[in-house]
Formats: sequence, structure tokens, C-alpha cells
Amino acid sequence: MQSHQLNVYNTLSRKKELFEPINPPNVGMYVCGPTVYGDAHLGHARAAVTFDIVYRYLKYSGYKVRYVRNITDVGHLEADADEGEDKIAKKAKLEQLEPMEVSQFYADSYHRDMELLNTLRPHIEPRATGHIPEQIKLVENILKEGLAYEVNGSVYFDVMKYNNKKKYGRLSGRVIEELLSGSRELDGQSEKRTPLDFALWKKASPEHLMKWESPWSLGFPGWHLECTAMSSKYLGDHFDIHGGGMDLMFPHHECEIAQGNACHHTDPAKYWMHNNMITINGQKMGKSLGNFITLQELFSGDHKVLEQAYSPMTVRYFILTAHYRSTLDFSNQALQAARKGYKKLINGYRIAKSLTYSQEENVPPDEKQIEQVRKSLGGIFRAMDDDFNSAQAIGHLFNVLKKINATYTGQLSASVFGKEVFESMISTFIAFTEEVLGLVEEKPDEQDKLLGVILKIYTQAKQARNYQKVDEIRNELKQMGIIVKDMKNKIDWAYEE
Repeated sequence: MQSHQLNVYNTLSRKKELFEPINPPNVGMYVCGPTVYGDAHLGHARAAVTFDIVYRYLKYSGYKVRYVRNITDVGHLEADADEGEDKIAKKAKLEQLEPMEVSQFYADSYHRDMELLNTLRPHIEPRATGHIPEQIKLVENILKEGLAYEVNGSVYFDVMKYNNKKKYGRLSGRVIEELLSGSRELDGQSEKRTPLDFALWKKASPEHLMKWESPWSLGFPGWHLECTAMSSKYLGDHFDIHGGGMDLMFPHHECEIAQGNACHHTDPAKYWMHNNMITINGQKMGKSLGNFITLQELFSGDHKVLEQAYSPMTVRYFILTAHYRSTLDFSNQALQAARKGYKKLINGYRIAKSLTYSQEENVPPDEKQIEQVRKSLGGIFRAMDDDFNSAQAIGHLFNVLKKINATYTGQLSASVFGKEVFESMISTFIAFTEEVLGLVEEKPDEQDKLLGVILKIYTQAKQARNYQKVDEIRNELKQMGIIVKDMKNKIDWAYEE
């Protein structure tokens, strides 16, 4: 493992802490995945890319990671409430399908979009419906602890009783008295003792599509229960990192902490990490505002707010240009800038892979150049070690790119860096681009071979002084987003930035 120290912002403590795995160098990471009842959108993309970077950088730093990301396919009710209709069941009724058909269709769709974004698959991807016995067992344990109660076949977590033992609201900073004063009482209509109590098991109505036998009723588990059941099964009662969107901090993750302490007498995770939301031109994304954009619409350009289509790598790069805890505002201008940035970086990646060190006579090492490269390389690691700050890391990566481009064009000799620093510069740039940032070159099949043939014809036309043909080739390629680079000792191409 590399010697640099990693600091992670821990929501539970509201400060950066030195990352110390429970069983070093093994790391357990659990991330709340999608509820599969619709197409993946920008919010899904940000969460997936955020924790993909965490996973990638931990691996790159030498940790052995077990990455678990769940799929919610039962129990998530409308408005994240304890009453109402299951989101997947509602979709199934509308489309006249079995709920599992809906779940599988959108899970496949989600995986397709995540693969286009080049996010790595988790080691384990459990589903709520596959862990009903484990969830029933947890409810039984919480009842034995005296922190839950059963009413008419439904079981609720007793928040007030739990709060007498351990503070409820530690993660989100909520104060229980304020939560109670802000809660709407239901004039005796609710089965719950207080509005803050949440369902562990719900008795199903006759028309409810997804239900299972339990000691209390024919019903289904509460939404919050699944993550406690699956994270503890695959990572243990207390693991390293629990991640998810900031919208999950309350009540979902708060309820997980309460459940974990009730069942296992410990907080589920050591570090709680939350990515912030994506806004659209300063507004929260929502269907009612007409600015809800799915990833497929983004990739195709088929949405009224889009001026053009944006490739998966452009979207991934866009997400990486902001720290995961900050709000990220989507606009066409921001995506177009991200496209240019991605192209610059991937052009540098192509160049870096082609460069090799050669010592030139009478060109000694230049200490100023060496120090600048070392400073930039160190900045990349410091940024990622400081709570996975990919935005700052990219800035330092571009400083390294300047040196790579200068070497490529002949403005600088590789000799000025010395063999060790030069090779470190090249290997780090390549590794961070592809292994840590997860950026890949987007190109049609056989593009390199085709461009090689075209550039050969271009060179022959130039040598024959057929400037009309030269201009024709340059213009045609430019329309395809490719520019011809005429240099003293070679002719090459690059993506237009």
C-alpha cells in the first residue's frame, strides 16, 4: 500500500478523519443502489460515478475492497413513506406486468447505462426480495430488544424508546424534539405511537402485489430494513464505508443506524459518505419542472433542454469536475466545457502511451522542470487523499499534461526530466486517467486504422503540393471532430477540443 494518508469526510462526525479500515488492508464498502422502477438519470449517474472513484482509488492505493451495492425491488413506497403503494408494484400495474419483470427490465437498463459510464460492477449486488428471511430475522431481534412493537400485523420501530438509549438524529444533525414538533399528527388514524416511528414490516392490503408470509402477517419489509440486513450479511455488523446520495441521509441512513444499534449494538459503518445532488440550470431536477433528464436522453440528445447529445465519457468527466460533496449544476455550457476537457485529457492519454524515454546528448536534467513535475504528481495524490477530490486531481493532471505535450511536440526533451521522473510522469498520467478516473477513449471500431490510411493520403497530397486535396481532407475530418496536426517531424491527429 502506498505511504500517503487518506482523509475521508465522515458525515457522522462532520469532519475529515484519517481513514483506518476495521481490518486493514481489507475494506468493506456498502452503497445504496437504485430503486429499479424507471430509467437511470443524472442523479443515478452521480452516485454511481462518485463511489466508483472511491472504489477505484482505494484499489489503486493497495486496499483490498469488498464492494456491495444493493438493488431496491420491494418496500420502497411512494414519497418514501410508511403508507401507500410500492413504487415497483405501481409501475407493474400501469404496464400490466409482473413486478419482477419491471424490476429486471430496469435493473438491466441501469447496468447498461452504468457500463457506458465505465463504472465497475460491485462484487455483490443483492436485492431486497432475495433477503426476506434475513429481514424477518432482524425484525424478530429488534422486537426481542424491546425497541419495536406490533400493531394489526405491522411492526414499527419505536424511535422514542430508542432515543432514550442512544440519540436518534446523530447522522443528519436532527433534534428529535424539533422533528416531533414539525411532524403532522394524524388524529388517531395512524397505527404508529409517534410520527417518527418507521415501519419494519407492513401488513399487505389484499390488492398489494408483493407480499410474503411472516410471524405477524402476510406482508412486506419496510424500505429501511433491507440495507441493514444485506450490509450485515455481506460485510459484518460494523464495516468501513457506507455511501449514498445526500437525500438518503434522513431518514433512510438515520433509520439504518437505529436498526443496527438495536440489532447489533453498534453503528453499521465507521464512515458515512454522501454525494450531493445535481441541479439543472440552478433548479432541482424534477419531472414537474420539465427538466428531468434520463441518461439515454443525455446520450442521444433527445430532450428539449439539450442542445446536443453528450457522450458517456463527457458525462463522467463532467461529474468528476466537482467534489462529490458539492452541488453540481448541469447546463449545456457546462457539458460542452466538459467535452473539451475530456478530449484534451484523452488526447494526452493517447500521446503519453506513445512516448518512451531516450537520453539526448548534451541535454542534462533540468532541476526546475523536475521539481514542477514532482509538485504536480504530488498534487494529484494529495487531492485524492483529501476526501477523493477528483476536481483538484484533474487540475494537477492537466499540469502534467502540459509537460507531456511539450515533450511530444519537441519543445522539451525527455532528457530534461531524467529517466526516473519522466517514466513516473507518464505512468502516473496513464494510470490516473484510466484506472482512477475511469476515462476511456471513445472511438468507432477500426478508427485508428482508418485514420492511418487517411493521413497517408494526406501526406502524399501535401508532398505533391495538392493543397486543394489537403484542405479537403482537413475540412472533412474536422466535421467529424478530428483535427490534423502538422508538425516538423510528423503528421498526426487529435480530437477537436
